[in-house]
Amino acid sequence: MSGGSMFLQQLINGLSLGSIYALIALGYTMVYGIVKLINFAHGDVMMIGAYAGYFVLIKMCKNGNDINVTVFGMICAFLAAMVFCALLSLLIERFAYRPLRNAPRLNSLITAIAVELILQNVMRVLPFVGPNPKQFPTMPLQNFGIGATGVSISNLQLIVIGSSIVLMVILNIVVNYTKTGKAMRAVSYDMQAASLMGISVNKTIAITFVIGSILAGAGGILYATAYPQIEPTMGYMPGLKAFVAAVLGGIGSIPGAMVGGVLLGVAETLTKGFISSQYADAISFGILIVILLVKPTGIFGKKRTVKV
Repeated sequence: MSGGSMFLQQLINGLSLGSIYALIALGYTMVYGIVKLINFAHGDVMMIGAYAGYFVLIKMCKNGNDINVTVFGMICAFLAAMVFCALLSLLIERFAYRPLRNAPRLNSLITAIAVELILQNVMRVLPFVGPNPKQFPTMPLQNFGIGATGVSISNLQLIVIGSSIVLMVILNIVVNYTKTGKAMRAVSYDMQAASLMGISVNKTIAITFVIGSILAGAGGILYATAYPQIEPTMGYMPGLKAFVAAVLGGIGSIPGAMVGGVLLGVAETLTKGFISSQYADAISFGILIVILLVKPTGIFGKKRTVKV
């Protein structure tokens, strides 16, 4: 494979990985945009979505000792992961974050880390989950060549990229063209003024958590499809990298989270392809340091002037 073909192949791989990061980053950026909370438990919500999809696929697609994953089975796994993560987010928001909404931000940050550890360790001790990795069922791998370039894209990558694009388009429609989206933008701009205008702040914040967790659940299925092994700590590193993507794009900005996720995914795969896979994580977190030094508001972030 020539250098140009290899570069194009890594771009395709990066787009696939970056699409997953973008979906998870959207949850970070939506929650931060409204309640100014860095929800570090978000990566573990993604992990639980992957497990929900795993058990659905095991139940629906098992044929003797084999598991034959079908398109219908994948759709059911997506739906189960989204619904389960949505319900979980309601519990987390109601009992962990809402009581601390007016407390110092450090309290909420520590609580988010505590929720993250609770989710990981609860999954580790559950008898039907356990600490050991499980093989995630996937559809048979098929590669499709792109012309005479020698570059190929797999059916699983097409599922990942296509599903991510569809979910991002739906999210943009919800945020920009629905009554709920207008309420979310109003609460993000000024929570007290929105409350005076008759908007239910608690309901809007809960819906924001639900939407972000639905995307995380879908991201969990896609991540497990691309890297077919799941375990209770699997959400830790993707969650951190999605946070880097959100900061890179401008945390609080939905387009920024999308662009940041794709850029981070491409940077990571190019590092693995042309330098060394050992430096991939260092490059990802190095990007966070650089963006904080050069442009702390991120690519799409805007400076806010606070009047005293």
